[in-house]
Amino acid sequence: MRRRQCLLWVPALWLAGQAHAEVRDLPDAINKAGRLRMLSQRCAKAYMALGQKVRSEQAEKVLSDSMALFDRHLVELRAFSHSPAVAKVYEQMDGSWSAYKLLLVGERPHPKGAEAVMAAATQVLAQAQQGTGLLEQASGKAVGRLVNLAGRQRMLSQRMASAYLGAAWGVQSEGLVKQLNQAREEFTQAQSNLKAAPETTAALRSELEMVDQQYVFFDAALRALRPGNTDTRSLSEVFTTSERILQLMDEVTQQYARQA
Repeated sequence: MRRRQCLLWVPALWLAGQAHAEVRDLPDAINKAGRLRMLSQRCAKAYMALGQKVRSEQAEKVLSDSMALFDRHLVELRAFSHSPAVAKVYEQMDGSWSAYKLLLVGERPHPKGAEAVMAAATQVLAQAQQGTGLLEQASGKAVGRLVNLAGRQRMLSQRMASAYLGAAWGVQSEGLVKQLNQAREEFTQAQSNLKAAPETTAALRSELEMVDQQYVFFDAALRALRPGNTDTRSLSEVFTTSERILQLMDEVTQQYARQA
């Protein structure tokens, strides 16, 4: 109960120090909307890690930081209200996100709770995807599409890790393995599309190649998945490598946003 109370208060404290934050423009909105997709999956990843005592201290921080940032961006995007359709998406997401947070910190992570966490993460992800798509359509620019695509890579890095950790824990093993394999294919294809885009500068291409180098190790670990086998070393490698890929892709996404 103490852990739940502490984590539920973290977002409020974060927002208190970030009251000046706002969405600057449409590319910034696409970036932050896309980041909500990632955060929905990153929270689930942290929950799975905590339940299996994988890098517990880091996972605790990842969860609290992700919840705080999600709260902050959701408030910013609701204030931005680019159109009634966009506003409706984030109004609905507010309720889904509140329910998701309770699952994340309501009690100590356990396999049965993980089932509900994964379902809630999928619901919030779908809403975040809808909002990002509407904002990209409003942009009407090729670079806006690339901001969306690069931002989605952040989400996929966390979706792969959360699916891996969940499957290793015996959570919905068959469905999660399928989800993991689909995300791997989508990530690889999107990397190729980003590197081939005319708007991708030499500097951005170099950043994307660094992501590729990290992904080689990440993919090798993902391929070694054995559902129900909680080998702490393998789980730790997946957790930490997904964080490195996320950091790199977040920078790439912001660079595309600055070009838009």
